[in-house]
Amino acid sequence: MLMLEPRTAPPAALQAAVPVLAVVLTMIAGGILFAALGKNPVEAIRIIFVDPLLDPFSRSELLVKAAPLTLIAVGLSFGFRAGVWNIGAEGQFIIGALSGGAVGLAFWDVPGLWLLPLMAVAGMLGGFLWAMIPALLKISFGANEILVSLILVYVAELWLSALVSGPLRN
Repeated sequence: MLMLEPRTAPPAALQAAVPVLAVVLTMIAGGILFAALGKNPVEAIRIIFVDPLLDPFSRSELLVKAAPLTLIAVGLSFGFRAGVWNIGAEGQFIIGALSGGAVGLAFWDVPGLWLLPLMAVAGMLGGFLWAMIPALLKISFGANEILVSLILVYVAELWLSALVSGPLRN
């Protein structure tokens, strides 16, 4: 009789091969999509995967965009290990950025070294308060934190759009 037994630990070769295989399969699937759209798939893959690493300006932009996403991923990993699901990290990031930016705009003409730390604290507090909404709804009403945090991403995006074209426009 055939019996399946779970592995105690995945082999090291498999752990190394999975990310590489994921990138290769992404390139293949993307190339097929670009070819279906009538574009040169090799040129498209080069623009997406190679050019950002070779061009110094693109490399710095890549790092600017990757740094907050990396911080979000590290923060989420602690929650995921604890069994707490948070799909709405993008909304928390948006609200944190809005909070920090609003503090910066409120004190734009006041000199001092205290402004940047104050903006960082405001950003952390804004993201924390936004993350507390699904947590409180789960504790109080048993709401699904995955759905609530995901829906709050759209609310945060709309709020960002409204505030930067209105009160926070500068």
